[in-house]
Amino acid sequence: MKNIPRTELIEKVESTIKMIDSALDKLSQGDLEKDYQTEALAYKMTTGYFLIHLLSHLNYHLGQINYHRRLLD
Repeated sequence: MKNIPRTELIEKVESTIKMIDSALDKLSQGDLEKDYQTEALAYKMTTGYFLIHLLSHLNYHLGQINYHRRLLD
């Protein structure tokens, strides 16, 4: 996707935040301790562990975005 208006991009980010908050609110401690249903990283892990992995991966990409933003300044 290219040339997305800033307002639309902000709306999509805000909508995604609401969706994630809603999904996480529904998880219990027991859900986080269960094995994640797919071996996404080629080994077994809990759902909580996989969520931490996803958070770390997101931070990696946020760093990339920030790096590219600085190149444009």
